[in-house]
Amino acid sequence: MINKEQISADYQQIQDEICAALEQVDGQAKFEEEKWEREGGGGGRTRIIQNGNILEKGGVNFSAVHGNLPASIKKSLQIEQDDFFATGISIVIHPNHPLVPIIHMNIRYFEMPSSFVEGRQPVRWFGGGIDLTPHYVIDDDARFFHQYLKSVCDAYYHDFYHRFKLWADDYFYIKHRNETRGIGGIFYDRLTANDELSWDNIFEFSKALGRSFIPIYTELVNRNRTKEFTDDQQQWQYQRRSRYTEFNLVYDAGTKFGLETNGRIESILMSLPPTAKWIYNYQPQPGSEEEKTLSLLKKGINWA
Repeated sequence: MINKEQISADYQQIQDEICAALEQVDGQAKFEEEKWEREGGGGGRTRIIQNGNILEKGGVNFSAVHGNLPASIKKSLQIEQDDFFATGISIVIHPNHPLVPIIHMNIRYFEMPSSFVEGRQPVRWFGGGIDLTPHYVIDDDARFFHQYLKSVCDAYYHDFYHRFKLWADDYFYIKHRNETRGIGGIFYDRLTANDELSWDNIFEFSKALGRSFIPIYTELVNRNRTKEFTDDQQQWQYQRRSRYTEFNLVYDAGTKFGLETNGRIESILMSLPPTAKWIYNYQPQPGSEEEKTLSLLKKGINWA
């Protein structure tokens, strides 16, 4: 059976692959790496790329941390033990071009080592997801994104895409704005082995999802990076970034987990954009592309 050391090592390899590919996509900027240690146990590799040809700010972070959970996290997870191990990759990319979308992905694994007792069901699970936040929703791009994710999901289990797509619609939802963060994607948590899925199957799915990032984002960047844009479109990009920021600071579970487990603040908040604007009571022009985008930030749209 797979163990946490193998999972951690394979995730680090995927981090290396993604960083090398993103540098090639950008053509100018290089990742800067900072290795860090967590006071409570473990550490990680934060890798940030900035001010590139197309990638204004991005992070591809790996962590493998362990220690004791705060009481608030134990309560929210509804578990009794307080020891934990968690490893994963978290990615957020903010492009400098308003027609190239923001993208987020994470793959992660969690376990409670003290629960691995013979004759008992251990506490362990996988989670993850990938979602797209276009500043402007382009129908063909949205369909490509969702169809690619469906093909990855379908290779492992017949209802993964349907189930995880609905989960993403609900999760990436800005309640106080009554709009989704973007066009969704897939999201899952606490995925465990059962009669139809082994731990090895779930781990392979996790890695396949991680390795879907580069073909997906490379295609979306190259489709749009040479298109001309106006200053008004750039201002709309900054406005949409503000919604992304609101979601991450108010609702995102990973941000909350990192803050409440004494995580590294720079790594946790690397998801925030370099520039965002909050324009009071902004209303798009009727019939504009901006209005069209807002009309598509809804749950339940079938892109695949």
